[in-house]
Amino acid sequence: MTDTPAATPGGTSFEALDALSTEELRERAFARARKRHDVGFYWSVLRHLPNADEATVLDGAPNSIGPTIDEANALWRELTGHGYEESAPLLRAAFIDYLLKH
Repeated sequence: MTDTPAATPGGTSFEALDALSTEELRERAFARARKRHDVGFYWSVLRHLPNADEATVLDGAPNSIGPTIDEANALWRELTGHGYEESAPLLRAAFIDYLLKH
């Protein structure tokens, strides 16, 4: 029996994902969540941001999934300015975990 690294449904291993920048991980995880209409993933990420209280202005109603995801993505960019600061380790782990599971 050989030890093979855990891989995502798309065949990417943890090691390959861990080698990517946080921004690349974010782009991949957000693209996958958008394709799956996985609003819950976006909310889980937004709750961990330093300015998460501002996320409560988003509607989140089931009939507005597309606009809500776009608004969440815009909020993410606005809140972080692509600077992850102290949230980087937690966010990297969340992105990698999501990509490995979905």
